[in-house]
Amino acid sequence: MSASERPHEVVLFGATGFTGGLTAEYLAEHARPGTEWALAGRSRGKLEALRERLAGINDACSDLALLHADVGEPDSLREVAESARVVITTVGPYVHYGEPLVAACAAAGTDYVDLTGEPEFVDSMWLRHHERAESSGSRIVHCCGFDSIPHDLGAYFTVQQLPEGVPMDLQGVVGAGGTFSGGTYHSAVNAFARVRQTAAAAKQRREREPRPEGRKVKNVRGGVHRDPAGGGWIVPLPTIDPQVVARSARALERYGPDFSYSHSLRLKHLPMVAGLAGGAGAMFALAQLPPTRRLLLKLRSPGEGPTPEQRAKGWFRVRFTGEAGGERVITEVSGGDPGYGETAKMLAESALCLAHDDLPRTAGQLTTAVAMGNPLIDRLQRAGIEFRVIEAAGGR
Repeated sequence: MSASERPHEVVLFGATGFTGGLTAEYLAEHARPGTEWALAGRSRGKLEALRERLAGINDACSDLALLHADVGEPDSLREVAESARVVITTVGPYVHYGEPLVAACAAAGTDYVDLTGEPEFVDSMWLRHHERAESSGSRIVHCCGFDSIPHDLGAYFTVQQLPEGVPMDLQGVVGAGGTFSGGTYHSAVNAFARVRQTAAAAKQRREREPRPEGRKVKNVRGGVHRDPAGGGWIVPLPTIDPQVVARSARALERYGPDFSYSHSLRLKHLPMVAGLAGGAGAMFALAQLPPTRRLLLKLRSPGEGPTPEQRAKGWFRVRFTGEAGGERVITEVSGGDPGYGETAKMLAESALCLAHDDLPRTAGQLTTAVAMGNPLIDRLQRAGIEFRVIEAAGGR
């Protein structure tokens, strides 16, 4: 069945989890009328309860289709993929539970979005399923939440404010306030425990993935230093985000012949820098041994998350400084609760963008900038996430 003939434009897998439920609520409120979408998961009872809750938001949701899907049952995932134009998944940690759905979507020519921030998973999926997705026409788009939409699309937005065809330097600095869910916590612990596997997958990808001819792209890691502009301290942030920005830069010539990007976190006080480093180091050490790792994982349940009151206090700002051809620009991407309210929004709008918008003809594993670019920025701006130019100086 061709994508246009499939019964569901969007299927949400993992809808009964914490972030999955927020994504379902967002779709119930904001998917355009007539959008054919469905819920998928293991428990029929939980899906029915969620559908009833969504019907309280939007009467049309009382007719949502409920699909059985289980990562341990490949046939169920194949059926879901073959019935949909786009599949959203919130089922993580992705390195443990994500591959069967990626494989099903790559085989079926179905578009796929997730909110992983796990480098090992992204690299492994490129190694195993990118070529199949290219041949089937599937667009596999990872990192469609706070990891890494504000950073990837923010860099893309900034690049478009600068002159073309010249070397370009971008610096991204993140500031955020909010709490995290049990699912995010479990993903972090598992990532700390898999540093060797992460390094091995990255090495294999570097050896196989083509690089652009005649163009250079690099990530630059700075040191800890005071922020001369706004006070506080700037600390290198070794997340997946700079990797995603670099992949967009390699794929798109608009980033120029020589592009560099640095990615940092802004903290108010120096003791916070030491506390962050110490906490991360302790968690890393404890995650290496199975007994202490199990204790860490017991501290929070994967189904836990911040309350609506806590989410209402959340915020994020990512500020970019770009220089190219004698011109300088400062831009900012900002929004509310980064981990959950805005992540659910970003994930849902990514799926709706793939399902409904006029986009470049692409396939394979892609970044949000490459797959969706300006149409997704436009959607996010209409949804309340701000992309703005703060300062521009130069010859244009």
